[in-house]
Amino acid sequence: MELIFLPVVIILGCVALLLFLQWKNLQGPPCIRGWIPWIGAGFEFGKAPLEFIEKARIKYGPVFTVFAMGLRMTFVTEEEGINVFLKSKEVNFELAVQSPVYRTASIPKNVFFALHEKLYITMKGKMGASNLCQFTGQLTEEIHEQLDNLGTHGTMDLNNLVRHLLYPASVNLLFKKGLFPTNKRKTMEFYQTFQAYDEGFEHGSQMPECLLRNWSKSKRWLLAFFEKNIPDIKAYKPEKDNSTTLMQTLLDIIEMETNEQSPNYGLLLLWASLSNAVPVAFWTLGFVLSHPGIYRTIMEGIASVFGTAGKDKIKVSEDDLKKLPLIKWCILETIRLRAPGAITRKVLKPVKILNYTVPSGDLLMLSPFWLHRNPKYFPEPELFKPERWEKANLEKHAFLDCFMAFGSGKYQCPGRWLALLEIETCIILLLYYYDCSLLDPLPKQSSLHLLGVQQPEGQCRIEYKRR
Repeated sequence: MELIFLPVVIILGCVALLLFLQWKNLQGPPCIRGWIPWIGAGFEFGKAPLEFIEKARIKYGPVFTVFAMGLRMTFVTEEEGINVFLKSKEVNFELAVQSPVYRTASIPKNVFFALHEKLYITMKGKMGASNLCQFTGQLTEEIHEQLDNLGTHGTMDLNNLVRHLLYPASVNLLFKKGLFPTNKRKTMEFYQTFQAYDEGFEHGSQMPECLLRNWSKSKRWLLAFFEKNIPDIKAYKPEKDNSTTLMQTLLDIIEMETNEQSPNYGLLLLWASLSNAVPVAFWTLGFVLSHPGIYRTIMEGIASVFGTAGKDKIKVSEDDLKKLPLIKWCILETIRLRAPGAITRKVLKPVKILNYTVPSGDLLMLSPFWLHRNPKYFPEPELFKPERWEKANLEKHAFLDCFMAFGSGKYQCPGRWLALLEIETCIILLLYYYDCSLLDPLPKQSSLHLLGVQQPEGQCRIEYKRR
């Protein structure tokens, strides 16, 4: 009997060990669930997402899951998880963003999947680094027009000043010359409506529209704006050449594929072009004006390229920008410090990260904001140090390692080079024509934003005087 019992014990022990190892193999990351069904940790997470992420990392380690609003979001913060996020074929970008795209721009799932890759490839080509020369002339003219409206001197909130310069320039450049309203009342209506849409975008991407009355109203207004103007956008012909605007090109593809003229993509392009460029320009100017040594060096560079500041009406070319690398370094350092709180992919099949298995259906999340503050990748991460970008090979369009503000992989932001061009041009022209100084300290950054560049909390006035 004892001879039979011993093998049985050994077999049962092996089976138990195998089951334990399987269970351990399938064990998911630590999960922060909260106690309210469906909502989960949503309230605590929503109060200050950036702080929540960092506290959870410290408490639970480099991989953890947050259950909120019916979603499982698994955050990765160290190399192994980052590599899975960037390289695994089992995680997908399009599936992660389709639902937010539908909520914020009313683009149906079937239309999004049918068009996304074609439109992305088109935008990437149209706004690629090799094609920026097509934009420099008009962009300079557009910003000149807005600077002329500033007068010889004044005081304004810096955020409003940047909006005043970049909203019209971006809209007229990407959609059609003259689309941005010039009537004072209509201009103010556009500013207020887009600002309401932008500020509510994050909630709008996650919550039913019926719960966000004011945001829903702004969304409908902007969709109606594009629906009204699509015929004019399609018919527009530039005076100087036979080129087409980006929106014209996208409308041709949409119409060819769907037989529709969709204002929804106009709204999506508008948000993508304005929502991040404006706060980046705000923070960059704020950082530069708060660092006298950097400001002085930039002004010396501008004078060496364009002559005595304020003397002539200048045009900014790509060759000019190459002679002023410090301005681009300042912009990139600003983006590093004010990066989006999270970028996302959807897990298609279970993926192994460290000793955990992340199940299919989870949203895999990476936080550029916190990754950019990891001293392993960015020494003295809280300091504004533009000179760190001297090590980046920007001439070959390569950023520093672990810089993730523009996303990563196949679907990096297609407009990143044009956005940098817009901000560089805006800063050069403003500082060339105006002597600028901040009247207030730079405000704190908001800790509420996950999907875009961090916004300022409070105002920061700037005084400007024509040179």
